[in-house]
Amino acid sequence: MRRLLLTALTAALAVSATPALAQGVPAPRPIPPGEPPVTVTATRNEPTPLEFTADKLSRLKVPAGFELKVMATGLGNARMMHVMPDGGIYLTRRAQGDVYYLKDANGDGQFEATERKRVAQNMSLAHGLDVRNGKLYVVGEKTIWVMDMAADRSLSVPRVFADGFPDAGQHPARTLAWGPDGYLYATFGSTNNDSPTQNPEEATMLRLSPDGKSREVYARGLRHTIGFGWHPVTGVLYGWDQGSDWHGDNIPPEEMNVLERGKNYGWPFCYGDKNPDPYVNVGNIPGKITKAEYCAGTTGSVLGHTAHAAAIAMDFYTGSQFPAEYKNSAFVAFRGSWNRNEPSGYEIGHVSFDANNKPTGVTPFVSGFVYQDGDVWKQFGRVAGVAQYTDGSLLFTDDQSGVLYRVLYTGGK
Repeated sequence: MRRLLLTALTAALAVSATPALAQGVPAPRPIPPGEPPVTVTATRNEPTPLEFTADKLSRLKVPAGFELKVMATGLGNARMMHVMPDGGIYLTRRAQGDVYYLKDANGDGQFEATERKRVAQNMSLAHGLDVRNGKLYVVGEKTIWVMDMAADRSLSVPRVFADGFPDAGQHPARTLAWGPDGYLYATFGSTNNDSPTQNPEEATMLRLSPDGKSREVYARGLRHTIGFGWHPVTGVLYGWDQGSDWHGDNIPPEEMNVLERGKNYGWPFCYGDKNPDPYVNVGNIPGKITKAEYCAGTTGSVLGHTAHAAAIAMDFYTGSQFPAEYKNSAFVAFRGSWNRNEPSGYEIGHVSFDANNKPTGVTPFVSGFVYQDGDVWKQFGRVAGVAQYTDGSLLFTDDQSGVLYRVLYTGGK
């Protein structure tokens, strides 16, 4: 009798355990769809870097009626800028991990040694910055700091506003800006070139609450979107994304996107207007669907530009010094390529908009930093930050030689 009871109990336990065991068995996943082999021809062509000297200024080209001047040299790794209403400029230096304040006190159009001061330091990879309610916000590798601004524009000791962001990896340049909705937007690039990332906050734009205590992934599938901003008329949020390297001279193009909440912009599997990238492994696609099927569910770009130009900053022009056609258009700093037979970038580009405030194309605005000397490509400037000055002129930085340039419209006078 005892043996019969044990046998029955064992059988009952086995039956009751079967559903639990079944739940622990992973569902089979389909085999990834195959793709035909593709061969890529890629070039590493890093133009020889040269120091800026005054004689090189004549190599730079601007449209007719514009004039280019140098406001400062010797600024080190000068990256992003924020221009205050009184003409003072906060400038980040990523390599030095600090912030400088520049003010042309005597009005001579130069930032002399006495008109520059370091106002914050010890911030690893300090890069993007913005101002709100008397405070300066700066984003570095894994931290956003906030500092109180004094009347003389000096800053309090940096304190943490938000922390725990993804590792920098291959793309350590982060950018932030306060949106018209009162939330803080920040972009964090991918840690690699063309593979899915493990951290869900990599290759994204994040949206942070005003107190920094909560955040969400606002948009994803963005390999490295550094320059972004809201159109001054429509309020549409635009961002420039840098495409993958080692995929040839012309794939993928740099792209301008309309960034919307919850959208996926395709990287690393798609580029441009939902085009499948033939050089990315299909086996890494979530869901094991075809690349075309995956890309069909993403959001395409609104404007493309030469591959590998490396857009790094964008600023909408709202001033009145430049001719009327520049009003509410955008200027983009293209840092420059190393992964192309003929280098692209190394210039400030102008993004034109039509009567309906839609982007229509990109043309050179300041060019000439890169040139061919015999069989050797050379360059004397890697442009970085771009910002409108208080008088309506345009400022941009070169973080290779530490130069701050200014473009004015004189009408040829």
